[in-house]
Amino acid sequence: MQVTQPRLSFWQIWNVSFGFLGVQFGFALQNANVSRILSDLGADLHSLSLFWLVAPIMGLIVQPIVGSASDRTWNRLGRRRPFILAGAIAAVLGMILLPNAPLFVAFLAPMLMGALMVALMDASFNVCFQPFRSLVSDMVPPSQRNVVYSIQSLLINIGAVIGSILPFVLTNVVGLENTAQMGQVAPSVMWAFYIGATVLLGTVIWTVIRTKEYSPEQYNQYKGLAVGQTRIQEKKAPLSQRLAEFFKLVATMPKTMKQLAVVQFFSWFALFIMWVYTTPAITQHIWNVDKQWFDPAYIAAAPMVPEAIVMAKGAAGDWVGILFAAYSVFAAIFSIFLAKLADKFGRKTIYAGALALGGLSYISFLFFQDLTMVNVNLLITEVTVPLGAVKLLIPMVGVGIAWAAILAMPYAMLAGALPADKTGVYMGIFNFTVAAPQIVSGLTAGWILSSVFDNDAKYIIVVAGISMMIGALSVFFVKEADTSDIAQEEGVITDGV
Repeated sequence: MQVTQPRLSFWQIWNVSFGFLGVQFGFALQNANVSRILSDLGADLHSLSLFWLVAPIMGLIVQPIVGSASDRTWNRLGRRRPFILAGAIAAVLGMILLPNAPLFVAFLAPMLMGALMVALMDASFNVCFQPFRSLVSDMVPPSQRNVVYSIQSLLINIGAVIGSILPFVLTNVVGLENTAQMGQVAPSVMWAFYIGATVLLGTVIWTVIRTKEYSPEQYNQYKGLAVGQTRIQEKKAPLSQRLAEFFKLVATMPKTMKQLAVVQFFSWFALFIMWVYTTPAITQHIWNVDKQWFDPAYIAAAPMVPEAIVMAKGAAGDWVGILFAAYSVFAAIFSIFLAKLADKFGRKTIYAGALALGGLSYISFLFFQDLTMVNVNLLITEVTVPLGAVKLLIPMVGVGIAWAAILAMPYAMLAGALPADKTGVYMGIFNFTVAAPQIVSGLTAGWILSSVFDNDAKYIIVVAGISMMIGALSVFFVKEADTSDIAQEEGVITDGV
């Protein structure tokens, strides 16, 4: 007989989600600074997107494996928590080593070492994130689903804000140097990664200690699973059988997941472009740095890089952190109202509207160039930047709203369409819809930028906007389903999480 799953208190929801803050802190540092780091280590604009491919490839490989493994795992730490903790420890290692890539020049070229550390970080972030998603689904009853995903989105964006602005703060408040010669990493970026590693590990340990997972018996009762049905109790099958079962799950995934995959494709195609090319785009468009200074061959042939170019690149790189922090702030604010808006107007309406606004915001990048230098008071410090840089805070509102919806709405819509005994593996499979569009973007965006736009990076941001708007239209073709619908198809009794 199925027992009603207990509702969680606010602090229980907070604790189960708190580790997201630290993991996103690390992601934010990576998103705002990896293009900057790799460019300083010698990558050109065309190859930047190829280096960024490491992230989605790691997600594609790691998340389904970890999802399936966590479905079958139970030990003293629980079902999901062992993977969350292990991923955090590995991510910390990558975050410490990445900014020190030049120290390993005797073994590997700094750029190659940097790429390997990005791979380690991304693999580790994915080991953390997938079980976190499943942990939330395991622990939270359906009636609290919108609330928990909104709190999760809020914590993610708090982490993103702090992580994004940290190099700027270390430069303009603490006084660390924000410039670097070719083959080196700026000190402000190095220390930001050290601090980020500490925050990540601390928040994950908090969740692991403060969250008590259900026992297998409780889980079966709350999810309406028969004894022996849950995957926790399954014996490990041969590899060939597990692969066959995995591909069968992919082929028979719920319709809602397939329809959401289309939305995810256009959303994440756009996000990947933003993360990779915002730094060169605003350096060229707002700081008026000629695109030739992003060509390693040209730089190598030049007698020296002018001090003005070095300073402009450092200032633009710091401002990207401010912009990314701004969209995370707006995302965090929107997250507070997201659950109520979704309940009142429907998830599809809010999701589509948010994506459309994000797409328009990307396209508007074209219209904010203004080279007039102005003094800006950011409360913690004052900086002098082009007026166009300040104006770019306007489209960050729309980008933030879109980001909040992307973090919450697909998972809220999907959770009700998954059978309870396969939540982990299906959440891992769903990561294909995050990784695949980024891989496509990584393989094509660099070519588009160099061949179509002659390395004028602002136009690739416009491509991102068009993609996001197509994603908004795709939302209306998604049919939401409850787990009961899937259960009827499979002949399974289940609760609806």
